[in-house]
Amino acid sequence: MEKYNNPVAFLDSGVGGISVLNEAVKMMPNEDYIYLGDSRNAPYGTKTTEEVRDLTERNVEFLLEQGAKAVVIACNTATSAAADYLRDKYKEVPIIGVEPALKPAALNNEGEKILVMATPMTLAERKFKNLMTRYEEYAKIVPVPCGGLMEFVEMGKLQGKELEEFLGTLLTKSVCESAKAVVLGCTHYPFIKDIILKIIGHDVQIYDGGEGTARQLKRRLSRDKILSQSKDPGQIKVINTLNDDSMMELSEKLLVRK
Repeated sequence: MEKYNNPVAFLDSGVGGISVLNEAVKMMPNEDYIYLGDSRNAPYGTKTTEEVRDLTERNVEFLLEQGAKAVVIACNTATSAAADYLRDKYKEVPIIGVEPALKPAALNNEGEKILVMATPMTLAERKFKNLMTRYEEYAKIVPVPCGGLMEFVEMGKLQGKELEEFLGTLLTKSVCESAKAVVLGCTHYPFIKDIILKIIGHDVQIYDGGEGTARQLKRRLSRDKILSQSKDPGQIKVINTLNDDSMMELSEKLLVRK
């Protein structure tokens, strides 16, 4: 079987990476996809770099055993901790990571205040600090550590008083004051962006890296001549390490099938 017929794999610490998968499905509906959510080991954002790298490596190995022709690490924390290491190890396989969409946010809002919502580990990693250093001359970048936020999405709590109150402790009036843009630096957060906007309380632009990651994936598949040749809609297989019915139902709820 030709390699271009093989599936594209996505992995995340849970269901958040489905937000990136949705962008890929919209852009490349004829590809077959495998999505692996490692909810059993979530959250990644509070683990050490070494723990996250080990988990990500194990998951990539599993997906390659399933015949994946490319792997998207659809998790900001795992990208920071493991993407470069895994690209060195698996040079023959395209490995695409995600990163906070800080570049477009800064360049489109020069001189303005930009909030970057992400896990504590993503914000502490050298990769993010280098990114922030590169663009802090363009805008006032304010990191907002959001430990505990992705768990709401993992539990399917995408709205409601409890979520709003928790967001209120992160997005305080002083943090949000005069902010012009918000970068969603975790793939879970796009599923609750409407509530984030509500808590901020004034018009801001929202940036997330899902669409850019999908574009990068398509460019790499095209460059390597492994884009699907099928004219039919592709299949999507969802796997979750919890093997729990409610987690599978949530995954299907969040997935946009074209």
